[in-house]
Amino acid sequence: MSVVLGIDGGGTRTRASIVEGERVLAFAENGSIKRLRVGAKAAEQNLRELLGEVFQQAGVKGVEAASAGVASATMPGVPEWITAVFADFGVERSEVVGDEVIALDAAFKGGPGILQIAGTGTNCIGRAPDGGRECAGGWSSRLGDEGSGYWIGLHGVRRALNAYDREEPTRVLDVVGQIWGTKGIDELVNLGDSTPGPDFSQLAPAISRLAEEGDAVALGVLEQAAKDLAGFVLLVREKLGRKHGRTAEVPVAWIGSVLGKSRLVREGFFARLKAAAPEMPVLDREVVAIEGAVWRAQRMAESPAPVSAIRSAG
Repeated sequence: MSVVLGIDGGGTRTRASIVEGERVLAFAENGSIKRLRVGAKAAEQNLRELLGEVFQQAGVKGVEAASAGVASATMPGVPEWITAVFADFGVERSEVVGDEVIALDAAFKGGPGILQIAGTGTNCIGRAPDGGRECAGGWSSRLGDEGSGYWIGLHGVRRALNAYDREEPTRVLDVVGQIWGTKGIDELVNLGDSTPGPDFSQLAPAISRLAEEGDAVALGVLEQAAKDLAGFVLLVREKLGRKHGRTAEVPVAWIGSVLGKSRLVREGFFARLKAAAPEMPVLDREVVAIEGAVWRAQRMAESPAPVSAIRSAG
């Protein structure tokens, strides 16, 4: 029975699992391996430490195949450096794909479906029954990623500053100041506008709590996040039908800390999808992305030819 490795390399942390058949031999977590987030040196160090730990737990010196789902997998040099590290750890065959790809396969095992990712960033990817794929969103924190943790933090501050001008009540700026350790609005604005700036995604949990407490600015941000995330799914649904002759509804899955932890965003997301496409099935539980990486690695180990990698921005 094949021993394989699955890697889920998201924007904030990386998970690794070594599996033999149905048996999980080892599981470990470490920091991000996204170069754009932590730098090339830290990314490689995090991956090497993670692989060292998971291989030691499993008691193996190599695996037959490995699949790594990594944010920004299509950035120049990313597949190459990860593949080189894999070779140092005795990985016989490997692939590096977008983190949205392994999550899609965790949900649908190669079958049709639509996946909405909403964590630090966002992305929506769909696969038709004929295997054709369509995407929406995922254009980075600066240019897009509507509904992401970063977007919620950034737009929470933006809307709160607008409310400040209008002398409308909100606690957002006070809470952000406490998180950032700033004194007064000028210092907060200077920090928020600095280069490199703060990680706005760290503000998302606080804005979600304020929304639960009834803060109007925070509520408005989460309502817009739910609207945008549902809109991406409906756009991919429309593209699948228009370009690939879809005749039946495909199911929808979701993953990420925003949908997973923010009740208001999740419920708004579900409600908008139900209103727009009442026959479209929506999974009620969050997808576990690393299961898709393991599944892809197992297919690779069983196949005499390399499994074609789906590479897309993420």
